[in-house]
Amino acid sequence: MALRPSIGWIGAGRMGAPMAGLILKAGYPVLVSTRSAASRQSLVEQGARAAKSVAECARGADLVFSSLPDDDALRKVALGAEGVLANARRGAIFLETSTVSPEVSAEIGREAEQRDVAYLRAPISGNAASARLGEVTVLVSGPEAAWRAAKPVLETFSQAQVYLGAEEQARYMKLVANAIVINTAQGMAEALALGRKNGLDWNLMLDTLAQSTIASPWLKAKVRLLKPRDFTPTMTARLILKDIDLMLAAAGASDVQMPLTAITREAMRDLIATGRGEEDYMATVKLSEERSGLAADEG
Repeated sequence: MALRPSIGWIGAGRMGAPMAGLILKAGYPVLVSTRSAASRQSLVEQGARAAKSVAECARGADLVFSSLPDDDALRKVALGAEGVLANARRGAIFLETSTVSPEVSAEIGREAEQRDVAYLRAPISGNAASARLGEVTVLVSGPEAAWRAAKPVLETFSQAQVYLGAEEQARYMKLVANAIVINTAQGMAEALALGRKNGLDWNLMLDTLAQSTIASPWLKAKVRLLKPRDFTPTMTARLILKDIDLMLAAAGASDVQMPLTAITREAMRDLIATGRGEEDYMATVKLSEERSGLAADEG
C-alpha cells in the first residue's frame, strides 16, 4: 500500500460528506460515489474525483469507506457483481461506518474474507454537527493489522478511535451507546415536562441541568438546542427508530431484556405518527409536554 493511500468514499450524506471532506483536507486523494448530486459536487470542489459507480470507486482505492442508511443499502453496496467486495483490490481495506445489524455485518465479513479484502466495522459515535468538526469517535473491530494501517486516515476526521476486537464488537458497542443516548433523551423529555408543569423557568431549568452532576457533553449539547427549542435534526426520529429496532433485535437474539428501550420505541413511533419523523429525536420533549397538558411551543 502506498504511503499516501487512495481513498474511496461511498455514500456522502449528512455524516459521510463532512468526514470525506476532512480526509480531503488532510491531503488524501479521494474518489467519491454518492447518489446526492449536491454532495458529489461539493466534494469535487474540495478536490475529490467523482466515480461513475460503486464498482469504479472500489477499484480505484486502497481504503474504501461506506456511510449508508441501513442493512439493505449495505448489502446492495457491498455485495454482488457491482459491489465493493467484487471489485476491490486484493489486500484493500473496506471500512463500513454505518449503524447496521451485527448479522448483516457478519455476512459482509465472511464475503470479504473470501475476497481477500480486510473488512473493518467502523460505526461512528456522533452526529452531523460533530462530524463537521472532526469530533466523532470511531468504534472499530475487525482484522487488527488493517486497523493499524487505517488508523492514520481515521484520525483525520475523528477525535478518538477505539479498537474493540476482531469480529462484530464495534457493531454491538454502537448499539450500546445509542441505547443509552435515546433512553436518556426520553427520560429528559419527561423530566422537563414535570419541571415546566410545576412552574420552573425553561431556560433556568436547562442551565441548572448543564451545571449539575448529570451534566455530560451530550446533555450540554442538547441544552444549547433546547433553550431556543431548535429541533433541527442531528439524528431524525425516523433514523433513531431504525437504530432502536436493531437494538431490540440484538437483545432478542441475546436473550437480554430491554423494557425501557421498548417504551422509548413507542415514543419514536408516536413522533413519526404526529408528523415529526424528520425532526430531531429530542422532539420527544414536545410529546411529553402535550401529554402533560402543556403547550409544546412555549418555553
